[in-house]
Amino acid sequence: MALNRRITSGVPRLDRILEGLYIGDNVVWQDESGSLAAAFCLKFMEISMAEKKPLVYVSFDRSPRNLVDKLGPLADNPLLVILDCFSSGKGGNSPIFVKFYEEIAPQLKCQVRKVSEPQRMDALMDVLYSCHTGKTEDVRFVFESLTGMQELWGGEDSIVRFYTHACPRLYELNTIAYWIMEKTAHSQRARAQINQIAQVVVELVVRRGTTSLSVIKAEKRSMEGLNRPYTYWIKDSGIFFDEEKRAGAGIDLGMRLKELRTKCGLSQTELARMIGVTPSNISQIESNLIYPSIPALLKIAEILSVDISSFFQETSRVRKRVVFPASEAMETKITAFPEGSIYAKLLVPADLNPKGEPYLIEIPADQTLPSHFFTHKGEEIGYLVSGELQMRIGSEVLTVRPGDVVLLESSNPSQWKSTGSEAARLLWIKIRN
Repeated sequence: MALNRRITSGVPRLDRILEGLYIGDNVVWQDESGSLAAAFCLKFMEISMAEKKPLVYVSFDRSPRNLVDKLGPLADNPLLVILDCFSSGKGGNSPIFVKFYEEIAPQLKCQVRKVSEPQRMDALMDVLYSCHTGKTEDVRFVFESLTGMQELWGGEDSIVRFYTHACPRLYELNTIAYWIMEKTAHSQRARAQINQIAQVVVELVVRRGTTSLSVIKAEKRSMEGLNRPYTYWIKDSGIFFDEEKRAGAGIDLGMRLKELRTKCGLSQTELARMIGVTPSNISQIESNLIYPSIPALLKIAEILSVDISSFFQETSRVRKRVVFPASEAMETKITAFPEGSIYAKLLVPADLNPKGEPYLIEIPADQTLPSHFFTHKGEEIGYLVSGELQMRIGSEVLTVRPGDVVLLESSNPSQWKSTGSEAARLLWIKIRN
């Protein structure tokens, strides 16, 4: 039964092209340039983490520190397991990579497991399947990459043999796996052998600066667009397709719901409970696999304190207003921290979307936060209204007193501490790029 269940890739337009992903799918990304598949893998990881699914990332080409930096906030999740096949593989057990396990790995929330003999295919397979042992849910896998395996194992026959064994096994274990391979690094014969076994094959190419995606194979789908190129581009970590640009009118309902829900600090599970549906329903709505009923949409708008028109257009009538009463400020959760360690209010309606997004942040006395409270790529400005704070940036500890202004441009604090006798209250503004 599990094999018939459809899930999202994290990219709504890709879901519509593929008719969704299915439990058991092994998805091979034939990447012409070697750098195009990463964005799709990150979206897949983001949605997997949001759905609280265990995820295993197998890396042959990156040091664990480099990979953790690349994954950013995604690495801050205990459901993620990184299988490091680099340090004892291409890294040659260099002391600089061993040092990572002494100094950095103990501080991470994710698990980083060093594969001691990645040169041995059977050793990797034992570690790989052990990650699945005891898991009752579908486990997600990302392999970076088949090409890296080939370079370490010394030939195409080895990766074809590994894939021939691993793909059916992962299918039977009800997993979903992304496999990256640099198209030009492999012979047509090897690609054909791997394609024959895979459930889904996607080709990514770039021509004269334009990137496109083509589905070469998709089992269990009634694919009319097979081998048809879909032009896409990446902006601000989002993946957009050409027909979405040409449409120009309105906005993707699922993407808009996710944006408003996230801004209000609600998880899919919390929003689902408030509406009276399952978290899977919310996930499918945000992936545009299903659409909500009118009563459900009205309820969602009520919970998020937005006008229903906000789901279908960039701006709503709140844009025309000048004054926003204090009663409209919305409590928002910052889920990275335990309940009670920080409180936040969004001071304007979630659908206003101004260039500067204002929050009132409160950190109780004697409370320490082990990281910054927002994940944000733009500038941030804070004004301390009351209390006293210490912030750590790199090796430097700075004290912030009432009336002081904090400006963050590129580096975020690695720690906040409320050091006064009363709660620290901050007016905080996130500035969009």
